[in-house]
Amino acid sequence: MDWERYKSKKKWAGDLKPSMKRRRVGHDYLERCIYMITLVVKERRHLLGTLTGDGDIQPAIVQPTPLGQAVIQSLVSIPRFYPEIDIWTHQLMPDHLHAIIFVKQRIPVHLGTVINGFKVACNRAYRELVNSDLPSLWEEGYNDRILEHEGQLRGMKAYILDNPRRLAIKRSHPDLFQVQRNIQTGGYTFAALGNIFLLDAPLLLQVQCSRKITQEQIQATVRYFLSRARDGAVLVSPSISPGEKAVMRAAFEQGYPIIILHENGFAPLAKPGGRRFDACAQGRLLMLAPWEHHNDKRTIRRDQCLDLNKMAQAICLKNTQ
Repeated sequence: MDWERYKSKKKWAGDLKPSMKRRRVGHDYLERCIYMITLVVKERRHLLGTLTGDGDIQPAIVQPTPLGQAVIQSLVSIPRFYPEIDIWTHQLMPDHLHAIIFVKQRIPVHLGTVINGFKVACNRAYRELVNSDLPSLWEEGYNDRILEHEGQLRGMKAYILDNPRRLAIKRSHPDLFQVQRNIQTGGYTFAALGNIFLLDAPLLLQVQCSRKITQEQIQATVRYFLSRARDGAVLVSPSISPGEKAVMRAAFEQGYPIIILHENGFAPLAKPGGRRFDACAQGRLLMLAPWEHHNDKRTIRRDQCLDLNKMAQAICLKNTQ
């Protein structure tokens, strides 16, 4: 893929709408572009496939149902109708579908029209193969994510192909991947995602660093906290200042258990992404949020930083009283 040539032909404008059906305001959905597309089965019914394997000893694989096979066939047939489009990769899941598609050159219709045509073909197979009162296979609309650089494309490919393993692990450890509300600790109430039993560790150690410390002091602080983590301490921090981030990142990289406090809360279907997913599966990560979830991007306020550090301190002190 010639990324410099690709980027030179792109037109980006505006921001994403705060909606699960992502659309970039001002983006030309006829132009050359790479997208990750997600479609969800209505009411999240498991009609497309069956998960086999545990994602650990046995590889996790989604075995397509006849309807799932028809969905894949309809997807890979899109270039027959729109030769301007390539289907680069896809992953069928029991209740949804991910696909990365490349619009190689300007298409004659909006991308949404292409997706609607695909959904019509899927609905035809759905009516033939499934006895259901629901008139449509898919939820309304679709979710698109524009992939702007090679690293993003590589990450999204890995993410969607890893979906079966992630689902198998979530089914094996459901409590580690569900948002839990009204978790009370240290005199505060949190929403939690991850291993809440880390709160019962014998030693919880707060990580708090001034923004004014030097790089040399940060390195010394990292060494100190890693030695404490090596001795069994669970590190607790909102990870705001450069020093705090360096400590928590190093502990995470070395596989030590950590508790992170977040300014933003968790949406109902929130789940850890990337390497945090595996850390949750291993029981070495807990994320706590004292406030409600918001979709918009916000800069954390000074008073919130102070509050989060007070909460971290209270959490660590509770086991010493």
